[in-house]
Amino acid sequence: MDLSQIKEQLAALEKWTLANPNPPQHRPWTWLYKAGRTVFAVVRDIVNGQLTLYAMSLVYTTLLSIVPLIALSFSVLKAMDVHQKMEPFLYQFFQPMGPQGLEMADKILGFVDNIKVGVLGSVGLALLVYTVVSLVQKIERSFNMIWRVPQMRSVVQRFSNYLSVIMVGPLLMVSAIGISATIFSSTAVQGLMAIEPLGSLVLFLSKFTPFLLVVLAFTFTYVFMPNTRVKLKYALIGGLIAGVAWQAGGMLFASFVAGSARYQAIYSSFAIGIIMLIWIYLNWLILLVGASIVFYLQNPNAVAKRYRVRFSPELHEHVAMVLMWLVCKPFSEGRPAPQQEKLEYQLGVPGEVTRRVSDKLIRGKLLVLTGETCDALMPARALDKITVGDVMSVVRADEDRLMRRLPKVLPESMLMLHGEEDGRTFAELIQADVGRPPPAV
Repeated sequence: MDLSQIKEQLAALEKWTLANPNPPQHRPWTWLYKAGRTVFAVVRDIVNGQLTLYAMSLVYTTLLSIVPLIALSFSVLKAMDVHQKMEPFLYQFFQPMGPQGLEMADKILGFVDNIKVGVLGSVGLALLVYTVVSLVQKIERSFNMIWRVPQMRSVVQRFSNYLSVIMVGPLLMVSAIGISATIFSSTAVQGLMAIEPLGSLVLFLSKFTPFLLVVLAFTFTYVFMPNTRVKLKYALIGGLIAGVAWQAGGMLFASFVAGSARYQAIYSSFAIGIIMLIWIYLNWLILLVGASIVFYLQNPNAVAKRYRVRFSPELHEHVAMVLMWLVCKPFSEGRPAPQQEKLEYQLGVPGEVTRRVSDKLIRGKLLVLTGETCDALMPARALDKITVGDVMSVVRADEDRLMRRLPKVLPESMLMLHGEEDGRTFAELIQADVGRPPPAV
C-alpha cells in the first residue's frame, strides 16, 4: 500500500466520521464511534490554538490573583479554625514541582496569613474581591468559548455566584474530608479492615479518596462555570478523564523536574518561576481539554472539520423557520414542549447555529424557555399572533442594522436586483449610470 492510498483511506475515514452517518448499532461500537469523533474534535481544537491561547491567558491572571483567591477561600475556614485541612491540597498541587514547589506553597500560605482584612480598608478589600472575580470571570469566558455561549452571566450573578462558590466551596471540601475521615475511622470500618480482602479494599479506598475529591472538583467546575445547562453524566465523564490526566501529568512533570538540573544551572533562581509557569499552564490546559470533551459529548452535532462553522443568512432563516415549526406544531396539538437539545439533534446542524438562532427568537419574544430545568421551548405568544414576517424580521435584525450603516452609493438601477438569475454585468450598470452625480460617501 503506497502513500497515496493511505492518504485516500484517511480522507475517507475523516469524511465518514464528520458526515455523521448512521453510527454502529451495537453498543461497544457506538461508544467507540462517539469517542473517536470526540477525540478528533478535541485534537482539532488544540491544534487550532484556541485552547492553548486561553490556557496561557489564564496563567497570567492566576499569577496576579492566586494569593487573593486563597485568602478569600480560606477566610471562612480560618474563622472556623479548620483551614489546616485544606493546606494539604495546596501542597499536593505544588508537589510535582519538587522541593522548591513545596517552598513556594509555604511562601503563598505566608502571604495569605499576612493579609489583614481590617488593615486593607474598603478600597483594598474591593480590589481584593475584584481581582478574584476577574479570574473567575476569565475562566467563565473560556468555558463559554468552548460551549459557544454568546452571553456571560450578569454582573449581579457574577459577584453572587462567584463569591459564594469561592467562599463556601472550600467549606464543603473540608466537610467531605471530615466525613470520609469519620467513616474510615469508625468502629465498623475498622472491623472490616481486619477481614481480608475487605481490609485491602478499605485501605485502597482511603488512598483513593484524594483522587475522588479532585474528580468531583473537576466535575463541579464543568457543571457550574459555563453559562448554560450541562448534563451531570457528561460532566462526570469529563471530570474523570481530567482527573486521570491531572494525576498522570503530575507524575510526568515530577520526573521532568527531577531531571531538570541543567535548567537550574542555566536559569539559576529563575528556574522555579519558569517551572511554576509551565505547571500552571498544564493544569489550565487539562481543565479546558476536559471542558471541551464534555461539550462534544453533550453536543455531538458540533463535531465538524472547522472550529467555527461557516453559515449564511439564508441558513439562519431556514433554521429559524424549521425551529419555529418544530416548536409550534406540538404546542398546537397539546403535546409537551420539546427540549432545545433534542431539537438541535433533530435538525442535524451544528449546535452553534441552532443556539444562535434560538437566542435571537427568544430575545425577539417569539419563543420562551420553559420546563423544570428551563431547557424546553414554547411559543411566547398565541400562534395567530406570530407571522412569518415576525420570524424573518427577528432573524434579520442584526443584518438590517448593518445594512443601514452602508453608504448610499449604489444607483437606483442596482437596487432592483433579482438574485442569482440577474445576468446584468457591472459594465452595463456603470454605462447606464453615466452622467449621474457622484454620491457622498
